Amino acid sequence: MDSVGVLLWLILGHSQVQALGDSTQRSATHRGAPVVTIVSRSHADRNVYPSAGVLFVHVLEREYFKGEFPPYPKPGDTSNDPITFNTNLKGYPDRPGWLRYIQRTPHSDGVLYGSPTAEHVGKPTIIEITAYNRRTFETARHNLVINIMGTEEFPLPYQAEFYIKNMNVEEMLASEVLGDFLGAVKNVWQPERLNAINITSALDRGGRVPLPINNLKEGVYVMVGADVQFSSCLREVETPQNQLRCSQEMEPVISCDKKFRAQFHIDWCKISLVDITKVVPVHNSRPDPGTGVLPDIGEYNPPSESLKSRDYFTDFLVTLAVPSAVALVLFVILGYSMCCRREGVIQLVHHSSIQKSTKELRSMSKNREISWPLSTLPVFNPVSGEVVPPIHPDNYETTSMPLMQTQTSWDRDNKRLGKLRNAQKTPVWNIPQVNRLIGNR
Repeated sequence: MDSVGVLLWLILGHSQVQALGDSTQRSATHRGAPVVTIVSRSHADRNVYPSAGVLFVHVLEREYFKGEFPPYPKPGDTSNDPITFNTNLKGYPDRPGWLRYIQRTPHSDGVLYGSPTAEHVGKPTIIEITAYNRRTFETARHNLVINIMGTEEFPLPYQAEFYIKNMNVEEMLASEVLGDFLGAVKNVWQPERLNAINITSALDRGGRVPLPINNLKEGVYVMVGADVQFSSCLREVETPQNQLRCSQEMEPVISCDKKFRAQFHIDWCKISLVDITKVVPVHNSRPDPGTGVLPDIGEYNPPSESLKSRDYFTDFLVTLAVPSAVALVLFVILGYSMCCRREGVIQLVHHSSIQKSTKELRSMSKNREISWPLSTLPVFNPVSGEVVPPIHPDNYETTSMPLMQTQTSWDRDNKRLGKLRNAQKTPVWNIPQVNRLIGNR
């Protein structure tokens, strides 16, 4: 190599290294974070130009960022680095309201998608995209500048929203799949202009996460717009027969379903047909915002520091002392009437006599004489002349004996019970007579 070539190579190499070093230093100084951020010239600001009212899709490819990280230690496995993305509006922690982001796994690409509105036209939206390498813990960052353009076709007057059961949102966002779906809709609808307006995951509409069996999908809502009236095939959903079948959770009969069925399973009961030319706009009346300064209502006078302490002794008397005094008075009156008055003494004596009679009645029922059954008597064997002892021992409990008594025992017990019943029916003032009856039992 001649001297001129060596000199040019040194100059160009030095300028590239200095430019890369300056960009890295500016990024690290601006963020002030301990992580290393690599910003190359190839990842400078990217400009995209979506149209208002038309679906915007931007894929964050892992291959685009892998060159910014150290190579994978195993040859041939450079694509195995787990890379995740963080997207936010520059200067804010989150994205704009119309922009969504999804990445299913760290080994798949991320997707930014959404539908900008007319109020965002002419306002550049800068999205900061940060790629995290989960193996080396390094980051790479670049900006995505979204320049929203206006269009004369916005908004398309006739809009239809389809619910596709066998698709996830990232599968539907693929250009080939979305193109196939728009082609099927155009074949059924036959419009001059047809655009995809928005795509929403069923999970964002309150759907449930499907079970991880049979390769079930979460479902996705796709809204398309056209410039002509809805076709007769799409109008078949509004017929009374199909409405009845939908209310009975049965699949409606749609003549053009076979044009979608090969690739897309559409739930025709959830299709929505909207003609925005007939929709009455609703204007919310909002009050005019003020200056944010409170009106002047005079000088503020705080309460005095020399406040009198409150006396709680009266509250104590009312809540505790008064009820306690009333309860004590009632207890004294009850004790006097029961212990010091003649009527109370008579009542106590009466209850005592009844209790004694009850105990005596129980003891009599336990000690009464009953005839022993034949099974408890000795048995005489006429052949051998031997006397066989009874089956039960002599200490046979009365509680387990049969309740068979002789007539004499019954008469004696009935007389005693009759005396006790008469004693209990005797008036309370005739206590001596009760004692006499019990003593003569």
